[in-house]
Amino acid sequence: MSLEELDPRSMMAVQTEQSGDSAMVQKERWEQIQRMFRQEHRSVSAIARELGIDRKTVRRCLRSLSWQPYERAAREDTLLAAHADFLRERAPLVRYSARILHQELCSQRGFQGSYDVVKRFVAPLRALEVAAQATQTRFETPPGQQSQIDWGQARVQFRCGSRTMHIFVLTLGFSRRGFYWGSPNEQIGSFLEAHERAFEHFGGHTREHLYDRARTVCRPSEGSPEVCWNGTFRAFTQHWGFEPRVCQPYRACTKGKVESGVKYVKGNFLPGREFIDVVDFQEQLFTWNASIADIRIHGTTHERPIDRFAREREHLIGTGGHPSFLTDVRLSRLVASDYLVPVDTNRYSVPFQLIGQAVEVERQGSLVRIYHRGELAAVHDRLSGRYQLSIQPQHGPGAAARNTRRKLSSIPNTPSSDHFSEVEIRDLAIYEQLVGESAATAQEVTA
Repeated sequence: MSLEELDPRSMMAVQTEQSGDSAMVQKERWEQIQRMFRQEHRSVSAIARELGIDRKTVRRCLRSLSWQPYERAAREDTLLAAHADFLRERAPLVRYSARILHQELCSQRGFQGSYDVVKRFVAPLRALEVAAQATQTRFETPPGQQSQIDWGQARVQFRCGSRTMHIFVLTLGFSRRGFYWGSPNEQIGSFLEAHERAFEHFGGHTREHLYDRARTVCRPSEGSPEVCWNGTFRAFTQHWGFEPRVCQPYRACTKGKVESGVKYVKGNFLPGREFIDVVDFQEQLFTWNASIADIRIHGTTHERPIDRFAREREHLIGTGGHPSFLTDVRLSRLVASDYLVPVDTNRYSVPFQLIGQAVEVERQGSLVRIYHRGELAAVHDRLSGRYQLSIQPQHGPGAAARNTRRKLSSIPNTPSSDHFSEVEIRDLAIYEQLVGESAATAQEVTA
């Protein structure tokens, strides 16, 4: 018996009749039916008896040129017909959540159908979005066109204890060269300072920068297509002369270059390292960036980022001599183990009890003011050079001992007063300063 003898209308029904039992036949069973009929030349009745299925099912399978998975018939023509356009437009905005869409249909559009009906409608839309993301075309930019910016977070162990470090990452789109900066938080002051550090590192910046929709960048737009920029951030972009861009909602994958940079610094820099304090953390990060990240062979470009940067450098907008935007902005800092706070490459002392604590630095004219929890902790004259120290003796641990000695010496008949009068405890900073002066004197004598 040939296939055409099964039914006079069989050839007209090929690939059109996929309903009923045949639609629910698994692929392995469909292939078995085809093999038994075409290769073993078994009859329809024999196949049906051996497999325990209806003869009509066998005939339908034989009329199908290829196996098709079962799909429930679309129901747009019934309950969801009037809401189909709304669902297609709304689904991406709620991350294809059938539960949210069902709630909105019932509360806003008088829908009386079940959640399962909405779920079946949304399923192919979600699958289409997943497929689109999996097959997206890599977006490449010319030299100097775009940078991508993001934060990463990691728990870091210091000598004074562990705390969360926020790592700012800026990746140049063409060269894939990155800049990495550790910060105690992601507040607007830290965010903008990290930009200026990156501009100094590269000697310029690209014409546009791509961001997530963080509150330091923009505020929720409440459905409006216009981006509501954070006022301070927008003034910063105008001050430096670059154009900000933001990803589409829930499409952070469009800035995959910097996402890869965040994963790279977490997976390659942090494991197995130990840090004394935040200053040591940043110094090790700079060394790793120059000795490893910049000179590795990039997995996408198959070139070293530092080599591609040589071709991108001339296309950057130069920033040499451009004044800082952050003159009067408070900057967040972590106090290092030597109770010093870094500001503009110089370092200023604070009371040693604040080691490991977060403080805020404010530069006001010729002064540097340092605050802890809103209270003024230290005031220094602003250093004009680079890599200098400003240490106030009362901030060191020796000051606490001196205060204790003076307090006890004021009490009559205190045995400890004689002891403290014989031995003076000095701040370690004084010895460091004396060592430096002695070395300078020795060099002069030698000369």
